[in-house]
Amino acid sequence: MKILIVTGIFPPDVGGPATYSPMAAEALAGRGWDVSVVAWSDSLEHDDSAYGFRVARIPRGGSKPLRMARTLFSIARFGTSSDIIFSVGLALESAMANILLRKPLVMKIVGDAAWERATRWGWTRESFEEFQTGGPSAGVGLLKRLRDWTIRRADRVITPSGNLAGCVRRWGADAGKVVVIPNGVEVPGAGDIHKFLPTSNPLSTPVKIAAVGRLVPWKRVDRLLEAISRMEGVGLVVVGDGPERGRLEEQVKELKVADRVHFTGAASREEALGWMASCDMLAICSSYEGLPHVALEGMGLGLPVVATAVGGISEIIRDGENGRLAPVDDREALFDALASVAASLPEWRRLSEGAKETVRLVSFPLMMERTEAALRSASVIPGRRGHGRR
Repeated sequence: MKILIVTGIFPPDVGGPATYSPMAAEALAGRGWDVSVVAWSDSLEHDDSAYGFRVARIPRGGSKPLRMARTLFSIARFGTSSDIIFSVGLALESAMANILLRKPLVMKIVGDAAWERATRWGWTRESFEEFQTGGPSAGVGLLKRLRDWTIRRADRVITPSGNLAGCVRRWGADAGKVVVIPNGVEVPGAGDIHKFLPTSNPLSTPVKIAAVGRLVPWKRVDRLLEAISRMEGVGLVVVGDGPERGRLEEQVKELKVADRVHFTGAASREEALGWMASCDMLAICSSYEGLPHVALEGMGLGLPVVATAVGGISEIIRDGENGRLAPVDDREALFDALASVAASLPEWRRLSEGAKETVRLVSFPLMMERTEAALRSASVIPGRRGHGRR
């Protein structure tokens, strides 16, 4: 069967979607699928010959109308000969192109693109939850209508958490088309992780906490900086880059913790794994998450994860068993959770073992087995051109 995967984030980009897209494409190709990928890219100067599938890159820069036209053209070009379209990003573009293609369309939805854009553009100050029910302004209303129209065009919607599945149903997706498939990860074994370790972790603190992800407002790294400023002997490695970095670096100076905080800048998945492995804990302080790959990767490395109880995080982390959870807006609870793990070696060991045991149950092969089943079920929906083709 021929499949077209559409994504806005692809290596050398970093982050969960950038990790997922090539791994999913390789896994499907290994299962006998004929795979093509259409992806946005900062540069077209990449050698993609090592992949076991075709990659068509579209320049991310330049004018947005031109980028949209190129994206629609590429989806139409490769989609014409495909039996199914799998959108793991660029859902709106995939839905638009599929108006003419009329192929089975599966979307993997890991967040609310409307809320992310509205927040990034300064159109809303609402939390993720408030945004779902709040009265929209004209601009926000348009984003929500586009989001809802897009989701209704899908034949199957895959989400990594039950929390997000509830959201997409409220956006208009038919309940029978929504499939929850938790993210699965492949973490290097103890004998291989040394290949990714940084030459040295510049922090000399007895306890080192990692925070990994794009530096955007809803990741709330500022609250982690506040917390470690109150903890003796605890340092923070911030892995990633983004528009918040300048503000966070200023906060480090104000809190006088420059000797206990290290910004790595942008990092590949392998580099991020190495930085995490050089630390003792992983902290996720977001106000909004689907089910982050980095939480599972950290748990696979045996790191206790201290996180805010948002989105699908509380579906994988059980407070006091394999990590610690804090209410999203409770700074003191976050501080107490971090401090309790940092101060107690027996607690650290107990949570570490619980984390590793949890990740054994959410393997990448199992995720892809369930994903393939969802794709095949969409390919036999009556009324689509790909109906019944194998």
